Amino acid sequence: MSGTPQLANKVAIVTGGSRGIGFGIASALISHGVNVMFSSRTDQALLTARSKIEALTSSDSARFIQTGSFEFLRTDVRNQVEVQRLFDVTVERFGGLDILINNAAVGPRSDVFAQSPEEWREIIDTNLSGVFYCCRAAIPLLRRRLGGWIINVSSLAGTHPFAGAAAYCASKAGLNAFSEALMQELRHDDIRVSCVAPGSVDTMFAGSKSDASTEWKLSVDDVAKVVTDLLSHSGRSLPSRVEIRPAKPRR
Repeated sequence: MSGTPQLANKVAIVTGGSRGIGFGIASALISHGVNVMFSSRTDQALLTARSKIEALTSSDSARFIQTGSFEFLRTDVRNQVEVQRLFDVTVERFGGLDILINNAAVGPRSDVFAQSPEEWREIIDTNLSGVFYCCRAAIPLLRRRLGGWIINVSSLAGTHPFAGAAAYCASKAGLNAFSEALMQELRHDDIRVSCVAPGSVDTMFAGSKSDASTEWKLSVDDVAKVVTDLLSHSGRSLPSRVEIRPAKPRR
């Protein structure tokens, strides 16, 4: 697979990019020639991701015919100072910003009565406030480029809530509304905002385990392809929200 010309040499930030959906998106962007800055909360997660990317890009895989550069920076998106540093370092390293992928998220499961206020704040501050902080830092940089993309990774849980995950569902419902409003604010600046809402994805998110019984789920590559397709989309139209779900879920 050769790199997509529209994406080659663009600059992207992927939050929560060290594993799962974020890692899949980041590695897909690199394979299209995008220069990518990953972020994650922990240094160990970033070191593991770095090793995986270096192994992929040094292999003979046709997936990486055109390879972008990549860097990593530990960032807690709940912290405005750390978020601003992420964007400042990205500009210093790559010269600007074209694409923001807001993927960082947490989703511990708990009934409302059993959930502590601290757990509630962690979910809302990561999944929703963190997106606000990142968008606020990104918008001036994208305007400087005369356009760009913001893609927010949501979830079908935002429109199909379920018991035991009220905080997570609420955060994703809020993210959907935030994305819609932001899209309307920025569309005339040629900054395209889209929300991607996957269903069940085969990752270890929220403590789930990957094995033969989860083969019906989406893969991270399925979600990454939706993102790269969006970024390559014609400027005449704006797919502002995309839902992606397993074709054959368990009955």
